[in-house]
Amino acid sequence: MCVACRVGMGRRYFLWTIGCQMNEADSLRLASLLERVGLLPAERAEGADVVVLNTCVVRQSAEDKALGRLSSLRPLKARRPDVLVALMGCLVGIEAEEAAASLHARFPWVDLFLPPSEPGGLLDALAERGWADEGQVLQVAEAARRLAAHDDGLLLPQEARGRTVCAYVPAVLGCSNTCSYCVIPYRRGPERSRPAEDIVAEAERLVRQGVKEITLLGQIVDRYGYDLLPPAARRRAQPTPLVALLERVSALEGLERIRFLTSHPAWMRDDLIEAVARLPRVCEHIELPVQAGDDEVLARMRRGYRADDYRRLVARIRERIAGVSIATDVIVGFPGETEAQFQRTFDLLAELRLDKAHIARYSPRPQTLAARRYPDDVPLAEKERRRKALDDLQAQIVGELNARLVGQTVEVLVEGRKKGRWWGRTRSDRLVFFADAEGAARDRLGQLAQVRITWAGPWSLVGTGL
Repeated sequence: MCVACRVGMGRRYFLWTIGCQMNEADSLRLASLLERVGLLPAERAEGADVVVLNTCVVRQSAEDKALGRLSSLRPLKARRPDVLVALMGCLVGIEAEEAAASLHARFPWVDLFLPPSEPGGLLDALAERGWADEGQVLQVAEAARRLAAHDDGLLLPQEARGRTVCAYVPAVLGCSNTCSYCVIPYRRGPERSRPAEDIVAEAERLVRQGVKEITLLGQIVDRYGYDLLPPAARRRAQPTPLVALLERVSALEGLERIRFLTSHPAWMRDDLIEAVARLPRVCEHIELPVQAGDDEVLARMRRGYRADDYRRLVARIRERIAGVSIATDVIVGFPGETEAQFQRTFDLLAELRLDKAHIARYSPRPQTLAARRYPDDVPLAEKERRRKALDDLQAQIVGELNARLVGQTVEVLVEGRKKGRWWGRTRSDRLVFFADAEGAARDRLGQLAQVRITWAGPWSLVGTGL
């Protein structure tokens, strides 16, 4: 048995994660690192020696949820003072040392405050307590100081081995775009692209461990690689650096599908659209947030495009990528948004009939330009009315789009089993539940299944495996 395993024997960790796919990727790597220094997973926080909350503050609702979960740990810490409680992610932010004093005053039961993607301090604390072998920690910690380094020892955590079909791989950390409402640049720092060699190597290791689908992540993934170029070549490099990365990941043997998110309308160029169309393993699905359908609102959001620019981009994508699905994000109730401006957003979604829309009420975020410059003047009740109006519209649109699939056969990458049925997603990111024909008992996990659709709703499809 390795020294780390002997030292960590009996010590368990529990991770709680909220927020975006980047947080999920961070938690996956943190779990891998903790197991490499000898800890084992716990099913509940109450059964763990190390509890880590990986948090999100992109909206007030996410922050409130994180704070509620954090408060729930106070009794646990009172009963068991030896439990190591760590707070990680955007609630802490990149200036963790500066934030630690004020956060500790609010949450004195928290032992450590870790920036997004930087778990090195937790590994040091484990070594100091004797809960992990110091030599092993030294080997792991340096590469873990920033997850951008992504050392070459990534191993799926114990609970994920043999069961992880889809995985997220960070391509771009942080963001430098500074949309007026977005807190990400202030909490995750400026845009930093990882070297292509690191990304491809990580994807290859995941595929060797059974992963069939890789999603490349970035706050604006279309800007991948620009910061790695000489300054004079950054603005409009030819070709788009993300295209070359997609080509390299596509060449990995054993990988079935590739996705990338999130795209930005001002940065999605034609050669990237063409790459999606010509690379067989890249799924025909684009995450393309519009945020608003009114030009004045878009200007106050500092999005860098107009509503007609978005219309034309959607038309080009649909023209060049057969069977493409497009998802979007929308914020309602942005400061100063009038009823007429909201109606333009409603009309845009009704016109474009996109395949998915994530609708959120605006909430002011600390440090952002919008919070500093614009009063939050749309009442909460009105924000909710607008959110529900768009949500109802989108449910109708997606229900009608999905109804066209009844009777058709679709390809589903099987991700798991729930209540006696397999589930997975189509290349267009539609959720499908299915059962095999009677008597056809087989393990479908990780397989590409052909499923005949028998029922369709706005949020999922149901079918029979062939």
